Amino acid sequence: MLFGGRNRHGHNPGEDKVIAMDRFRSGKSLSPIRQAEAYWAGLRNGADVPFRSQIDPRGLENILSQTFIVERIAPGIARFRLAGQALNEMAGLEVRGMPLSAFFTSAARSQLSASLEHMFDAPAIVELTLNTEATRLRGSQEARMILLPLRSDLGEVSRALGVFVSDGNPSRTSQRFTIAATELRPVPGLPVQDEAPAKAAEDTKPVNAPNPGFAETQSRFTTERSILDEARALVDRQRSRLSAQEKSAPGADKKPAAKKAPHLRLVVSRD
Repeated sequence: MLFGGRNRHGHNPGEDKVIAMDRFRSGKSLSPIRQAEAYWAGLRNGADVPFRSQIDPRGLENILSQTFIVERIAPGIARFRLAGQALNEMAGLEVRGMPLSAFFTSAARSQLSASLEHMFDAPAIVELTLNTEATRLRGSQEARMILLPLRSDLGEVSRALGVFVSDGNPSRTSQRFTIAATELRPVPGLPVQDEAPAKAAEDTKPVNAPNPGFAETQSRFTTERSILDEARALVDRQRSRLSAQEKSAPGADKKPAAKKAPHLRLVVSRD
């Protein structure tokens, strides 16, 4: 149902002043980001994070050029496993195998690292508002990026599906972005992790208990003895060994025979 009148051109008065909230200031749509987030949410099994193997390029066919997948290789560091053509054009070269931080200025990389750690550990959804540094030839350009956590084949959250939307790179040279805003959203439906009970359980766990997924066990370190203590222990063991040998020797339990008193012997010769 429609309320209010329309003019002869078919528009309500003041309709041209409405600003779409899902667009850049330059007018570029954010629909690729929303489409990727909806596709990712549709892959979730209940409240769980989807697996990397569930990603089908056919489900993202119309935004493949802006889509990428990164892998966690170290704390706060992720590298590109797959990347669309739009990202290669923004970087001015093939980005596969490069770290995600290659797109960011040195000042923004620490903030990116903290966001990646939160995404993998929580897990959480990360959405970044980016800007390029303005130059004399061109002004600052705006971009948006979303990172959606994924599980590897081993079940750990170490992959992420991402979409990068920007105003383009007319110069075809490498561009670096600053982070204007960061939005961290918990994955809907996942229970909030309570770190205190987990840490208490870890403290009470036996040191030599088997580690899940590993064959080796951890052994507790002992206090190292000094050389003097080792020498004393060696002497004690030697004394114990000699004492045991004396007790086990044949006739060790017999008393020694009593000595006879000395006497004179008389020899008579009649030759």
